[in-house]
Amino acid sequence: MNAAVERIVVQTTPQEKQAIIDKARQLNMSVSELMRSGANEYTPADADLVALATAAQASAERSMAVIDDVLASIAASNARIKAMEAKAKAEREPRATTSRSRRTP
Repeated sequence: MNAAVERIVVQTTPQEKQAIIDKARQLNMSVSELMRSGANEYTPADADLVALATAAQASAERSMAVIDDVLASIAASNARIKAMEAKAKAEREPRATTSRSRRTP
């Protein structure tokens, strides 16, 4: 039973195509085998990894700044809510005290 096979199209110039074919012949491999082995063995250059790490660090810093802004906004909102609740509580409670002090026996 044959395994499923997928095709990947690689665009090249005619000269690049011929160079790949020649390389495969020199190594006694099919073009597909050469391309698969090349892709499997590819290791990005250190410069690529440094660029990726730099981009990841910048992204993390932007994310942390946004999180800090959101937390500050939440803290300000919580302070406003606490002040409104305190004001509402103060407006309800003193009425009972002031009405007793006005009564005369």
